[in-house]
Amino acid sequence: MDPRLAHIRTWIFDLDNTLYPSSARLFDQIDARMTGYIADKFQVDLVEARRIQKGYFHAHGTTLAGLMAEHDVDPHAFLDHVHDIEMDVLEENAPLAAAIAKLPGRKLVFTNADVPYASKVLAKLGLGESFEAIHDVHAMDLIPKPQASAYAGLCAAFDLDPATCLFAEDMARNLAPAKAIGMTTLWVDNGSEQTPGGDDRSFIDFTCADITAWLHDHTGDS
Repeated sequence: MDPRLAHIRTWIFDLDNTLYPSSARLFDQIDARMTGYIADKFQVDLVEARRIQKGYFHAHGTTLAGLMAEHDVDPHAFLDHVHDIEMDVLEENAPLAAAIAKLPGRKLVFTNADVPYASKVLAKLGLGESFEAIHDVHAMDLIPKPQASAYAGLCAAFDLDPATCLFAEDMARNLAPAKAIGMTTLWVDNGSEQTPGGDDRSFIDFTCADITAWLHDHTGDS
């Protein structure tokens, strides 16, 4: 074990573009369905729908949060629609499952998606039994990362000491609130979409391009 990780008792992982590579382009399907949803709802073309979508994403943390705040969209209907996608681009990742299994302590998924979708992704990756729980957007009272309440709620729900937690996430901005409460942070920098103006990386402790390789390299599992 890397001595810088010896204090970690809880390993927290984002889901999309973190536990699978962004090159799988699974989230592209969700992104397209969000654009289509907005186009239908507001009767605009796809270019305008995408502009609206990304505006909400940048301003509110997720497209859904913006739609709820400004248009009172039903979150269950929206999530059911955008998560109705094919999972065939994902493959079982036995090395990742083995690396997670060998981590000392607790393992959790912390995602702005919902449990039904997250469970399908984990099953496809061969990670269905790898985690104690999934803390999803409903558990956050629909106030997603990077809002501070999402992180406080996670810690309260599982009685976590942030100082003994590591959080791995592909969206760099979502690591800042974790670092602010004392978590060790791992940025999975694998080419997924980032928000503009995010040049400050002072809140990132570790960076990797591939979570499987990083775990094998840093946790003594060679």
